[in-house]
Amino acid sequence: MASKIIVYNRRDFTKRSAVMPRSKAQVNPNEEPVGAQLARLRQAAGFSQRDLAKETGISQRMIAYYEKQPQYPPLHVLTILTKALGVPPGEMLGLKIKKTDDKVKDMRIRRRLKQVEGLDEKEKRQILQLLDTFIENNRLKQKSISA
Repeated sequence: MASKIIVYNRRDFTKRSAVMPRSKAQVNPNEEPVGAQLARLRQAAGFSQRDLAKETGISQRMIAYYEKQPQYPPLHVLTILTKALGVPPGEMLGLKIKKTDDKVKDMRIRRRLKQVEGLDEKEKRQILQLLDTFIENNRLKQKSISA
């Protein structure tokens, strides 16, 4: 029994009917696009694109690309971004809207404190003394205003 070999012509694949359509991102008009959501979360965490690139090891150019795309970044990139931005993965996927509270505002301070933890003991002591001075001055100002 002779087998039948089907030969496809290159022109057959270039026809619109033979080419599989590209998938378009299904964006709900009421929802924020993924790229805009990523940019908003990055700014809320106090990162510039360059800072986020240094934090994650992803190039600044790729972060800018992801912020312009309506599609989700690859899963491995998404997990890196959620860890760096300090948001749950569900929020990055648009499943839950995070309330803007003090936690978001403190991200820059928290990052700085992590850097301070890496300093030697003498430098840590100096920074703590400086912070104590600012806190005491603020307390005295509040006391004089209320009196």
